[in-house]
Amino acid sequence: MAGGGIIIRSEAFNEHDLMPERFSRDGGNVSPPLEWQDVPESTAELVLLVEDRDAGRLPFLHWLVTGIDPACTGMAEGEVPAGGREWLNGFGAPGWGGPRPPRNDDPHRYFFRLYALRQPLALKRTPQVPEVHEAVADVEIGSANMVATFAR
Repeated sequence: MAGGGIIIRSEAFNEHDLMPERFSRDGGNVSPPLEWQDVPESTAELVLLVEDRDAGRLPFLHWLVTGIDPACTGMAEGEVPAGGREWLNGFGAPGWGGPRPPRNDDPHRYFFRLYALRQPLALKRTPQVPEVHEAVADVEIGSANMVATFAR
């Protein structure tokens, strides 16, 4: 989907589709392949944020990658985007933390957000999702959003 001119998609699932089991925490915990296009030329850094907004009071952080090279146009399944630095996810481990909603819950929505920033993102510690949104707000020059779902 587009947002601010950038387009993001995955060859593994379509917008609002269920993510395949292999991407879940219990099913392989491998990050999905992603590709994007139309990143603004003045981008200094890309940031990828994956969050579950149905997890409770605060969105759950499934993946945060900063420092992605603006020339990068995506990554293969199980890979980190070029130049990327992975932060701790909500499970307390670095990197991708696949979906693991409570059993028998309605499907949770997983927002894949790619931000183009005019300067590198300054995060002082392991942030929560709202802190990432706040940090990108003043330096964002474009973004893309794609939503997938998952249930157990």
